[in-house]
Amino acid sequence: MERRDFLNSASGILGVAVIAQVVESCSKSSTVPTPTAGFTVDLNSSSNSALKTVGGFILTQGIYIICTAASTYVALSSICTHQGCTVNYGSTTKQFSCPCHGGLYDITGKVLSGPPPSPLKQYSVSLNGNILTIT
Repeated sequence: MERRDFLNSASGILGVAVIAQVVESCSKSSTVPTPTAGFTVDLNSSSNSALKTVGGFILTQGIYIICTAASTYVALSSICTHQGCTVNYGSTTKQFSCPCHGGLYDITGKVLSGPPPSPLKQYSVSLNGNILTIT
């Protein structure tokens, strides 16, 4: 095999590998836990202390829990409804953004812009003493 033929073959294989990687990165991330409701959060636990402050939030079991007002909470899926990427929450903007394709959601999960076809899934939150129940 001539050097030129080898380089052409190698660059073709490399090109296919790069395209496959790009396509895979746009698909659902396998490292993101599937949001699972039906759990409790103890507000007295140090790992949940952010929820004692308005604007504070935690991400647990694939669900963002945000303190929106004194003793008021919202729980939303961390999975973008466009292609399953993990959204990021900005506490200063009170918005969720998808790093994959630029989707933007408000604090209720409503789509503000971008390609997401539907809002983030919202979960019920109830407070009993210092225990939040997410269902």
